[in-house]
Amino acid sequence: MGDGVPVNIWGPSNLNLLVDAMKCFIPHHSMVHTNLVSHTGPLQIDSSAAVASKFKDVKISAILLQPNGVEGSDVKPSDVSVIYVCELHEIKGKFYKEKADALGITVKTKYKELTQGKSVKSDLLDITVHPNDVMGAPVPGPIVIIVDCPTSSHALELISTQSLTDYYSDSSNQSQSGKIVNCVIHLGPASVVNSSHYKKWMKNFSSAQHVRAGHVMNEVQNPILKSSARITAQLNYLCPHLFPPMSSSIQHPSSTASDFNFLCEDPTSKLCDGIFAENLLKFILRPHAHLGLDRSNIPSPLAASAVIDELLLESPDIADAAQHVSQLWQKPAETKECAISIQDSKVMTDKPILDENSVPSCLENIRRDDLEVTFLGTGSSQPSKYRNVTAIYFNLFSNGSLLLDCGEGTLAQLKRRYGMEGAESAVRNLACIWISHIHADHHVGLVRVLTLRRDLLKGVSHDPLIVLGPSQLKRFLDAYQRLEDLDMQFLDNKATTLFSWETFELDNESNKNNELVIERDEDVKNGNLTSCRESCSQGSSKRLKISVPVAKIETFALLNRLKKVLNEAGIERLISFPVVHCPESFGVVLKAADRINSIGKAIPGWKVVYSGDTRPCSEMIEASQGATILIHEATFEDGMAGEAIAKNHSTTKEAIEVGNLAAAYRVILTHFSQRYPKIPVLDEISMHKTCIAFDLMTINLADLHVLPKLIPYLKLLFRTEMLIDNSDDHVEEAGL
Repeated sequence: MGDGVPVNIWGPSNLNLLVDAMKCFIPHHSMVHTNLVSHTGPLQIDSSAAVASKFKDVKISAILLQPNGVEGSDVKPSDVSVIYVCELHEIKGKFYKEKADALGITVKTKYKELTQGKSVKSDLLDITVHPNDVMGAPVPGPIVIIVDCPTSSHALELISTQSLTDYYSDSSNQSQSGKIVNCVIHLGPASVVNSSHYKKWMKNFSSAQHVRAGHVMNEVQNPILKSSARITAQLNYLCPHLFPPMSSSIQHPSSTASDFNFLCEDPTSKLCDGIFAENLLKFILRPHAHLGLDRSNIPSPLAASAVIDELLLESPDIADAAQHVSQLWQKPAETKECAISIQDSKVMTDKPILDENSVPSCLENIRRDDLEVTFLGTGSSQPSKYRNVTAIYFNLFSNGSLLLDCGEGTLAQLKRRYGMEGAESAVRNLACIWISHIHADHHVGLVRVLTLRRDLLKGVSHDPLIVLGPSQLKRFLDAYQRLEDLDMQFLDNKATTLFSWETFELDNESNKNNELVIERDEDVKNGNLTSCRESCSQGSSKRLKISVPVAKIETFALLNRLKKVLNEAGIERLISFPVVHCPESFGVVLKAADRINSIGKAIPGWKVVYSGDTRPCSEMIEASQGATILIHEATFEDGMAGEAIAKNHSTTKEAIEVGNLAAAYRVILTHFSQRYPKIPVLDEISMHKTCIAFDLMTINLADLHVLPKLIPYLKLLFRTEMLIDNSDDHVEEAGL
C-alpha cells in the first residue's frame, strides 16, 4: 500500500467501520477499497477492475452468520460473521490421442476443439465425435470452507443454515453437483469448536481435512519468530538477570489434554480427521497430485541448548564473558560504584547525585518488587526479524502495571515474555496506557490489549481503562468503538501537561475552599466558560456556581480518577510534555511517590522519563532533569544526522547528550532503525551511563548500576554482526 498498490478488502457490512477508523492514522488510505458482503451468495467482483483477473480461477461465495435469536433486533455490527466457500474450477480430463485417431480425427486443430468441449466431425468416418469420446473424466475443483464461528450463538445459526447443505457429504445435492469439500478451516475458539453440537456439525464434511486455526498452541519449541528466539537465547546465556528466557508456555491454561482429541493419530498423513493449525502449515490445492497438507515449511523445534552450543562453537570466549557478567551481580554492595544500600543516616534530598559513579538517593534500599521495565519492542517503523515496534511495560508488582506505547504485536510479546497467564495478569492489572503520538508503530497493538482486558474482566466490577494519547488517537478509538466496545476512557495528553495539572490542582483547591459547584452546560460553545457566575453568601464561605462545557467536566472527572489510579500504583505524577516529531507528539515523566526507609528517613521516589519519538529539544532536557532512568529514542547512528533532522528523530550521540545535560543517572537507548539488524552502530562516544535496549529485556531498578558495564560484552556477542542492513532504508521513508 505504501508503494501505491491498491488493496481490496471483502467483509461484512461493518468492514467500513474498521477501515474508517484506520483512516485516522494510515497513509495512502485512499488506496484501500472495501467490498461489503451484504448477503449470502457469490462475491460481487467488478469485472472491469484489475482485481477481477485474480479471481478468474476461483469462485468465492459468502454465507452470513447472524447470532441465533437476535435477528430483527438491533444487532451490534460485530455480531455478524462471514463463512467463505472457495471453489477452484474443475480440472479437465486427460485427452487421449489414440482414441481420437481411432475415431478418424486427423486434423490436429480438432484436438483443441474437443479439449474445449466442442463436438467435431470425424475426418475418416461418417460420425460426430464428442468430447467425452476422447477425454477422461474431469477432476472436480478443490473446495475450501473458512468458518468463522466466534460464539455459541453463531454456532446455533451455523448448524441450522441451509446454505451449506449442498456441500455436505451425505447430501443428495452433493452427489448431483459433484461438490466435494477438501478442507474446512475453523477459526472459532475452543469453547465453541469443542462443543458436542459443533463436532456433530463437522461430521457433515466427513471427507474433508479439518484444521483448527482458532486454538492457541504452544509456540515456544516451534517459534514462528525464530531469529528473535535465537537472539533471546543468546542474550539469556550472556546475562540471565536482564534477559530472561522466553516463557515456558504461551498456551492458554484452560487448554486441557481433552482438547487434543481433535488431532489425527498419524501426523504424517495428508488427510486426517482434524489437526491444529501450525505456523506456515499449508494445504495444497494445485497440482492435484499434491492435494493435501504440506508441513515442509513448519518451523522446526528450536532448543535454547542447541543455540548456545552453536554460539560457543563459533565464539568460545562468550563462555568467559558470561562468567564475567554474572560477577557484576556478585560484587560487594558497599563498593562505591555498585552501592545500592546507602548507610548514611542523613535525610536524603530530592537533588540527584551528579557523580556518574554514585547511586541516586532514590535507589537506597531499593527492593526488587518496586519497579521493573520490560521492552516489548525496540525497533522503529515496522517489525523486523529481531526487533518489534515500540512498547514498554512497567511492572509495579503488587501496585499494578502501565504501558508506554503499544505498537503492533505488543500482546504477543507479553505472552512470549510472561506466558499466557502472566500476560493476562499484566493486562488485567493495567492502571493506564500512555501513547506518545499517532504514528502506527506506537499504537496499532492497542485494540488487542484493550479487548483482552475487556474479556478478562467481564462479569467483574471494574472501571474502564484510562488511555492517554494525542487527540488523533481519540478519533481512531471512537471510530473503532462503533465496531466493538473497548471498555476504555480517553484522556488527551494535553490534559496531563505540567500546566494542565497545575490548573487542575487550582480548580480542586477552589472547589474545597469555595464549595465550587460545576454544572453541565450543553450549550457552551468553543470550549469557553460562560460568563455566568453566581455567588451567594452561606455563612463564612462562598458558593460559586459555574456553568462549563460537558467536555471540560468529563476531563476534570477523568483527571481525578487518573490521579487516584496513579496514587494506588505508587505513582505521584504522570506529566506529558511536547516534543519535536509529528504534530501532537509527547514525551512523559513518571515520578514515584516518596517512601520512608528503615530508620524513618524520607527517600525520594524514582523518576523515569520516556522520549517517545523526538529530536533533541529543550523540553526533553528540562523534563529529564535528575531522571533515574531516561529512555530515549536513538533511531539513527551518528553519521546520519541529516536523516535524523529530516525525519525528526535522534542519533545515538544526541540521545546520550540529552541524558548528560539532564544529569540522568542511566540512559537506555531504544527505537533503533531496522537497518541495524541486531545491535546499533556505536561510535566511540561516552557510554559510561548508557545501555542498549533489546526486545524482551527486563531491567529492575536494583540492577541499574550494572547497565553500562554490559556494553563491551554485548559488542563481543555481536561482533561479527555489527553491520548495517541498507535493504530496509525504504522503511524510514515513511517518516515514522
